[in-house]
Amino acid sequence: MDMHLLFDYLSTLIVSLLLIGLVVLIIYRMRKDKKQGKSCCGGNCGHCQMGCHHHDSNI
Repeated sequence: MDMHLLFDYLSTLIVSLLLIGLVVLIIYRMRKDKKQGKSCCGGNCGHCQMGCHHHDSNI
């Protein structure tokens, strides 16, 4: 592999790795919160547009 090619795309590689890491961190946090029974909407059903019908589904 040509080292000049690597240095030409180094910034793209760094940004891509940061974005992939951020997505992995978000997915990890969402799964952890779901296992702990936390809701992504905050659980304040009085202000929920959907009337918190999504709490009854298995999605």
